[in-house]
Formats: sequence, structure tokens, C-alpha cells
Amino acid sequence: MTAPRHALLVLAAGASRRLGEPKQLLQVDGESLVHRALRFGLATDPAQAMLVLGAGADQVRAAVADLPVTPLVCENWQAGLGASLAIGVKALGEDIAGALVVLCDQPALDGAHLQALVAAWRKDPAQAAASAYAGVLGVPALLPRAWFEELASGRDDRGARELLRRHAPQVSAVPAPGLAHDLDTPAQREDWRARSSLGPKDPSG
Repeated sequence: MTAPRHALLVLAAGASRRLGEPKQLLQVDGESLVHRALRFGLATDPAQAMLVLGAGADQVRAAVADLPVTPLVCENWQAGLGASLAIGVKALGEDIAGALVVLCDQPALDGAHLQALVAAWRKDPAQAAASAYAGVLGVPALLPRAWFEELASGRDDRGARELLRRHAPQVSAVPAPGLAHDLDTPAQREDWRARSSLGPKDPSG
């Protein structure tokens, strides 16, 4: 039996206003977060791989120039994650049974977790598989084709989280407590730098 085919959607369109610098380009072990997210996602062997760009599109695209990914520019990226998701979902082929949605502000993300999401989803491709952390279901998540029409509407500026909450009985939860740490503010960035390899560090500090 042929395994259901999934696509990779990496959402990297935000302006990181609260952080004050593009979070997509922050580095862990010398690798930008956007490159890292794409590399891990590509290791799940997606049938399609899309990178949704917006603010700083040229810089972000250049950071992943070595990876086999199709860039998509979300012109209304200011509308939130829902707009980026809509652009990505609309670009998927008819043979795609699910979309693995990944963000660029979770420095604790690793490839093993994305592999676990794909494995959980393949047990029942009509349902979703989502990361469980901080008491919620969130991204990364593998969303089934049955949800694509609603995702393509772009109505929810919070992206997939509200959809996951409403359809919780149809979601397989894959624990990932470390993903609760994101990088939305300078304080969060410095906290992560203090206890990890996020860099480069300020040599004067």
C-alpha cells in the first residue's frame, strides 16, 4: 500500500517587529532558524516543499538558496499566519493528502519530532497530528486535506492553532514540551542564548 503523500509548508513571512530583527535569520549552531526548519522538514521526504515569504523576502530566500524549496511570496503577510497558510495550501497539488506546517521561531525544534508527526498522521491520514506543549495543540502540525478548504480561506490570523482547538477530537497529539519556547521578544532571545547555542553572542557581553 502506498503511503499518503504530504507537503512541507514552512511559514517565514513575519516581520519580527517585537524582536527587532528577523527571527528567521537567527542562528543555532551556525545555521539560521529558517534553514534549520526547512532542512528538518525536507528530511521527512515531502512530495512538495514550500517556503512562504513576506517581510525581508530576499534575505530569507538567500538564506536557503542551497535547499530544494519553492518560494511563495505572501503579499498580505501583515494579515497574520492565516494569510501565509492560505497561500501555501492553495499551491499544493491534488495528490497531497496532508500539509506539514512548520514555523521559524521554535529554536528547540528537531528533525525527530517532525518525523514523529508524520508517523502519527500516517496512521490515520484523515486526521491531524499536532505538537502538544504548554497545554495546547500547536505547530508544527500535519493537517489533513479535508481542512485545506478552510485553511485556504485565510480567515484566522492565528493560523492553524484555532483550527486544531476546534477539531481537537480529530488530532493526534505528539508531545514536544520544548517547543513552548519561542523567540518573539528580545528577552526571549536573550533567555535562550543564556542556556543554549543560539548565536552569535555579543562579544562585549
